[in-house]
Amino acid sequence: MADITAAMVKDLREKSGAGMMDCKKALNETGGDMDAALDWLRTKGLAAAAKKSSRTAAEGLVGIATSGTKGAAVEVNSETDFVAKNDQFQDFVREVTQIALATGGDVDSLKGEKMPSGTTVEEVLTNNIATIGENQSLRRSKRLEVSKGAVVGYVHNQQALGLGKIGVLVALESEASDEVLQSLGKQLAMHVAAAFPKALNEEDLDEAEIERERAIAAEKAGESGKPADIIAKMVEGSIAKYRKEHALVSQLFVMDGKTRISDVVAKAGKDAGTPIVLKDYVRFQLGEGIEKEASDFAAEVAAASGVPQNKQAEPTA
Repeated sequence: MADITAAMVKDLREKSGAGMMDCKKALNETGGDMDAALDWLRTKGLAAAAKKSSRTAAEGLVGIATSGTKGAAVEVNSETDFVAKNDQFQDFVREVTQIALATGGDVDSLKGEKMPSGTTVEEVLTNNIATIGENQSLRRSKRLEVSKGAVVGYVHNQQALGLGKIGVLVALESEASDEVLQSLGKQLAMHVAAAFPKALNEEDLDEAEIERERAIAAEKAGESGKPADIIAKMVEGSIAKYRKEHALVSQLFVMDGKTRISDVVAKAGKDAGTPIVLKDYVRFQLGEGIEKEASDFAAEVAAASGVPQNKQAEPTA
């Protein structure tokens, strides 16, 4: 049996774009023959999947799963919304979300976990790319857990049970009844979906974003022509307003537009006769932050058909 070196694996990976372990297996299967290994990857659909990996995947689904004091959110991307309606893709997202609920961990750890079929998440994902014919990626995953209480989930624009475009988890720590926590959690989760908070508390907001807002506020205030001390107060007022509007606990509840979320939670605890603490939340919006390439659908169809887009139809008599 030929000695398979790291350099050989690296070379095959660069030529095929397939995963490192797949490249190593291909070389072992073919006795170290590079061309034969490349063909082996192609027959398995792995090289074809790698070719699709350069295409932007900004569609797909967010999966949400909860179980008592635990909840998990996962985002799996595809190139088109058509794939999100595919049963194979939906089953994959649903199963991966359940695995994330059971194991936690980051995306890299999740990829190595075993699916019900016995193969790893990453292997199933690679096979899905080859069989469905679109680039797909397991983009992010997060699990919330409380020592007592409940983690409540909500899916906005739900396409199937637990799957949709926006997924939210809300972690409530309390000895209140599950009925109370589920009701409060659902309302808070719907608020999070609509209001898009950037952090749980004001002190958790990204300081880099705060400084960008400060610079913008300073420029606007400077145009007023007011004295420097007044301008400084205007800037600090703008920043204070920004913090309140973007931290979940200080946002105004979308249900009534006047009550702070912190007060909503406090009142619920008072009514239940036991404190309720909003410990954390997760909000995954499909494709958030992904720069999606602009596409010309007519040009894509023309390219697929072999007919140039600018070819004009012959006039009819």
